[in-house]
Amino acid sequence: MISLAVLGFAHGHVHALLSQWSGHPEYEVNVVAGWDRNEERQKENCEKYGLQAMTQEEILSDQDIQAVLICAETAFHCELAVKAAEAKKKIILYKPMAVKLRDSEKIVKAVEENGVDFSAAFQMRCDPVNLEIKEKLDSGEMGKCFYFRRRHGLSSHLWGDFENSWHVDPALNRDIFADDSAHPVDLILWLFGMPRYVSCEISTAKRNFIKNDTAVAVMRYDSGLLCEVSFSAVCSAAEITTEAYFEDGAMQHYGGDQPAAASNDNTHPAVRWYKNEDKKWINSALSVPSAQSDRIAGQAKPLAEFLNGKRPPVCTAREAHDALRIVLACCQSSIRGSRVSPEDPSLFLL
Repeated sequence: MISLAVLGFAHGHVHALLSQWSGHPEYEVNVVAGWDRNEERQKENCEKYGLQAMTQEEILSDQDIQAVLICAETAFHCELAVKAAEAKKKIILYKPMAVKLRDSEKIVKAVEENGVDFSAAFQMRCDPVNLEIKEKLDSGEMGKCFYFRRRHGLSSHLWGDFENSWHVDPALNRDIFADDSAHPVDLILWLFGMPRYVSCEISTAKRNFIKNDTAVAVMRYDSGLLCEVSFSAVCSAAEITTEAYFEDGAMQHYGGDQPAAASNDNTHPAVRWYKNEDKKWINSALSVPSAQSDRIAGQAKPLAEFLNGKRPPVCTAREAHDALRIVLACCQSSIRGSRVSPEDPSLFLL
């Protein structure tokens, strides 16, 4: 059993993790305390989950607290993660790694110099469908992959007062594209590694509401592979989430994000494969979750296993840093109107 404290309740996914850990004692995570820069939010959530309200300093100096879950606004990730690493706490940090690449680099340095266990919380690496897709790719049974497209949508344009939330406040976060495209970008990094170049167009489709709510990014690999991320924060409904074309077949994945799960009509499997030699579609045994919250909750067990030393990190600090490199390369590409390397030193200036 590991003792954990929460540093920030800003990111809504914290609620799924806390509910799962409290509801599954076999996961062996005892959440004991919480802090938030917003006193009202701290009080509300500590009372909700039966946690002791503490200051940052109290949490980090308490030797009985072995780990922290950082779900504060992205602008505070660097400060909190570096302090936690220096206090020798195990760290789970919610995505994205940071607003700026230099801050992300500071987190990596602090984690490595202090030798602490660290995992970024990237839900897509825990999703059973994505695990099946990775298994197929790694096995080589579909042959060379030529094209891989991941559509990632949100219906946040329907969420009442969302334009006034911290997610779209430039003082607390970069923008909704950088905040949420981190998910599919990290998925592609996990599946295929670092691309050579990124080409991206980002726009604001719904004016004066959510800045940078629509984007298309193409990642080019030395093998000739093209990976595409299609991002929309103004997406009401969808079906296909992922499609890929291989030397020996094709793949289609359904219901893999919030609007697709919400509008699912149960007419598709979660994923299906077409093999050229069989000349037919083969359906996965997996089904589309009834809600995106099921996927978010699915992180709780692997993250608990990481905290208790039963598995490696879901996503290492360096991998999360690389995912931010790609996201910022997308931003730079849209600004310049040309392709950009994720290794471009100008990304540190964004």
